[in-house]
Amino acid sequence: MIIAIAGPIGVGKSTVARGLAARLGYRYISGGEVFRDIARARGISVTDVNKLAEQDPTLDRELDERQRELAKGGNCVVESRLAGWMVEADLKIWLRAAVDVRAARVARREGQPLESARAELVERERSEWARYERLYNIDTNDLSPYHLIIDTSYWNADAIADTLAGLVRSMQARDQGPGTRDQVKAENAGGR
Repeated sequence: MIIAIAGPIGVGKSTVARGLAARLGYRYISGGEVFRDIARARGISVTDVNKLAEQDPTLDRELDERQRELAKGGNCVVESRLAGWMVEADLKIWLRAAVDVRAARVARREGQPLESARAELVERERSEWARYERLYNIDTNDLSPYHLIIDTSYWNADAIADTLAGLVRSMQARDQGPGTRDQVKAENAGGR
């Protein structure tokens, strides 16, 4: 089973995805970590990598293609801003939280003052969302590709990962009997 977890900066994608992968014994594939590796390798900030990607779309395309290829191996949790649009997944989850909640998380994680973290977060998102629209014609406000939308302001990452693991296990159990997910997909696509 392939699970895609997406959402904006600071929403808890990595924490939830890592926890879910561990609970299921699946591989964890992180788009954000690849992007941070690029920044570290170049000795620049993630914001600066975003600015480079505005001029050089191959950075985004390389990351997205790498995630698609890695996911094809099955039994994984793929986490990135665009995972639900870019990966053929059996379950697509969008995580959300208010910008102030997300900025506070980023400030704690990065050891930044809150206002600085908020300003950087807003700028990174502006840059990323504009690139995604230009590169892939993706409207990040259209959440129709997602099966679940969870506001991470209400629950901690462990509670969310526990709940998602239970949902995945129930999907797997259901897929063992009549009316499997593949049959449902075919019927919904008109291919009975």
